[in-house]
Amino acid sequence: MLSRTVLRASTTTNLVARRGFQSTRAQLGSPYHYPEGPRSNIPFNPLTRFFALRYWGFMATGFGAPFAIAYWQLHKNQV
Repeated sequence: MLSRTVLRASTTTNLVARRGFQSTRAQLGSPYHYPEGPRSNIPFNPLTRFFALRYWGFMATGFGAPFAIAYWQLHKNQV
């Protein structure tokens, strides 16, 4: 039983080693190809003016909103 396992494992590695992994070069004329490189895969442009201010404002709003809402809910007038 052990020899069968060893034989099966060695056959599997030989098959994987012999596989011809091939890929084609990206065709720039393809409608499914997008530009590659740094900052090309994000939905905003970090090189614009005041980017850091807008970024931190967005992050502070998103992080602070739940706390502000909770504070408002806890301290609003009870009717």
